[in-house]
Amino acid sequence: MKRLNKILVPTDLSDNSRRALNYGCWLAAEDKAAIIVLHVANELSAWELHCEDLAFVGASQKVWPIDRVLAEASLDLSRFLEPHLQSLKNVPVASKRVVLGSIAQQIVAIAEEDKTDLIVMSPRRRRGLRHFLNGGVTDRVTRLSPCPVLSITAPLPSTPWRGKLAPLLLGWPRQRTAEI
Repeated sequence: MKRLNKILVPTDLSDNSRRALNYGCWLAAEDKAAIIVLHVANELSAWELHCEDLAFVGASQKVWPIDRVLAEASLDLSRFLEPHLQSLKNVPVASKRVVLGSIAQQIVAIAEEDKTDLIVMSPRRRRGLRHFLNGGVTDRVTRLSPCPVLSITAPLPSTPWRGKLAPLLLGWPRQRTAEI
């Protein structure tokens, strides 16, 4: 198996991405690899809606400077990483990056630029027409990535299916206990 030298962990600052960060830190500590924590800032954060007394008459929009958006996102990323400082200390080299742009394209661009060996992501479990048509960020990164993508998800709660689903699908007779 190929030795890991750099691991990229993109985060959206959610609890799902905490799981991917924990796993990425563990992998980096085991292989003595560098870890890069990436946060792609939201382009919509650059717009601040500002209106005077009457919104329908004098609505004006101001744009935040890009450096302010990146500074705010960097501060949010630092707050996100605070609970993980102990696990990041076990990693030989840890760095963080904040970029602005399309999420999947920026993740792939950073992976190519830094020549990462693995991307560790934690997708959200979404269903519905929107996910069916668009796919998720993890799907797009997996298709475009120059390196393997490891998807870490939370385990689903198990449901007791034994004796319920198989007889319906396969036509088996349901076993019944005899009453005495």
